[in-house]
Amino acid sequence: MEKTLVLIKPDGVERGLVGQILSVYERKCLRICKMKLIQADENLAKKHYEEHKDKPFFKELVDYLVSGKLVAMIIEGESAISIVRKENGDKDPLKADCATIRGMYANSRTKNLVHASDSLEAAKREISLWFPEV
Repeated sequence: MEKTLVLIKPDGVERGLVGQILSVYERKCLRICKMKLIQADENLAKKHYEEHKDKPFFKELVDYLVSGKLVAMIIEGESAISIVRKENGDKDPLKADCATIRGMYANSRTKNLVHASDSLEAAKREISLWFPEV
């Protein structure tokens, strides 16, 4: 079974979309192994987005991630990484298929509701950051 990290970002929590987003993954026969509602601190957000640290939008990403509570979860299933990313949709809601999470609910490229690991290596690294006890 493949595992991936998924974050429902502060805008998703604030807008009350957690249940709708979770149901998308569950309908694809993916299983939520661990889940927690947390307020990320700046250090965790910087580690999470470290591959973007030299990019001009890094501070905006970090500020957004620490702006409110978020849901962090480990999801597992066959091809979990690719399924979750497909269900999330394009980062730009204007380009996202209207049947995806971002296509249905996102309203900006930055505040795009969800994050999901993009590879097995990223999933391992991100899971260890958000769930160090695993």
